[in-house]
Amino acid sequence: MEQFIIKGGQRLSGEIKASGNKNAALKMIPACLLTSEPVTLHNVPNIGDVRVIVEIMQHLGAEAVWQGHNTLRIHAHTIKTTALDDALAQKVRASVVFAGPMLARCGEVRLPVPGGDSIGERRLDTHVLALTKLGATVEYDNKGLTMRAKQLTGADILLNEASVTATENAVMAAVLAKGTTIIRNAAGEPHVQDLCVMLNALGAQIEGIGTNRIVITGVNALHGGEARVGADYMEVGSYIGAAVLSSGEILIREADPQHLDMVALTFERLGVTWETRGQDIFVPASQKLTIIPDLGNRIPIIKAQPWPSFPPDLMSIALIIATQSAGSVLLHDWMYESRFFFTDKLVRMGARITLCDPHRVLVQGPTRLIGQSNITSPDIRAGMALLLAALGAKGETRISNIRQIDRGYERVDERLRSLGASIERVTSGPAGSAETQETELVER
Repeated sequence: MEQFIIKGGQRLSGEIKASGNKNAALKMIPACLLTSEPVTLHNVPNIGDVRVIVEIMQHLGAEAVWQGHNTLRIHAHTIKTTALDDALAQKVRASVVFAGPMLARCGEVRLPVPGGDSIGERRLDTHVLALTKLGATVEYDNKGLTMRAKQLTGADILLNEASVTATENAVMAAVLAKGTTIIRNAAGEPHVQDLCVMLNALGAQIEGIGTNRIVITGVNALHGGEARVGADYMEVGSYIGAAVLSSGEILIREADPQHLDMVALTFERLGVTWETRGQDIFVPASQKLTIIPDLGNRIPIIKAQPWPSFPPDLMSIALIIATQSAGSVLLHDWMYESRFFFTDKLVRMGARITLCDPHRVLVQGPTRLIGQSNITSPDIRAGMALLLAALGAKGETRISNIRQIDRGYERVDERLRSLGASIERVTSGPAGSAETQETELVER
């Protein structure tokens, strides 16, 4: 089992290039099933979750070949099966987005119950609502879903929530449906926009990209082409946190700052600012790190909301920054009931955090963090927050189950070392040890 060993207290300095958006790549790859011609995707993050999605594509019969470290060529000229591999699909929640393109291409798909992070339940009802509106029938058992559609037909779809993956599934199904589809209460996150821009480049007709009302005029077929995955604003926010926790300064190149306005507004409430330099952002070492109270000196609330509000996947990063900011702040993630269950590990490191209920935590700062010898990463974002805490902590920290971090962050140890961090990847811990058992329980 691999671990990270981090010696805290090293001030980071230098520059890195933002990786491609994980959540965009996980949808753009299945979208290649919508055409029998080759598609080349650029700036694809070479991370654990993406590699699993590529394996699923290959299992279905598509050719998927890496051309260079971040360029992926996919040719789905034939599809050999309509059933996703159970073991692969259960490794990543994004496997559900194969529903839309497989229905459009083959008229049938068998989806095992998706896996992924243990941050709370994510229901599939909104996906079912959208796809049945387009003409699909759905059969469910405890092992998964079977969907069929003889002919997908455009429809007026009002989503019961602004679900990102349900929006993406509906868009991918609708591009080859007969007639016009209107998706209302649609998600507009940057990764949804990347997917729609890609589909238009392949011949789709999608309007309203980035808004909550998307109009798709169905076409007979898509052709091949090329597309680029935009910057991962979750990763950018995380490296901003790395600069803050280490009292360092970092230049993040090709960061797509046009998607960071709400992140900037929220981080500013924690005393963190940066400079925009074209498509780059510069995080200076001099940060106020003072929480701005609400009117009447009330404790401010940072609440996760659908785009363009503050993204839930950056709540863990905001939390760790708050531990180093003077004052009190309440963080509220109403979407995922297990998001903050990792905070006991930060408390062990010296943070002052009160878990109010499964959705809310009160953070009081600043506090000096102390390294710990046995910390387990429960999911991607919590794992990165623990890694940032270790960068700012006194002494040495060992983080296990780092496979979770690798699922979402490309070569994170190498990139942090390039900025001056003391971080080493090691293999340790015999099978059956208490630490291994804890990791297995977390992953289940």
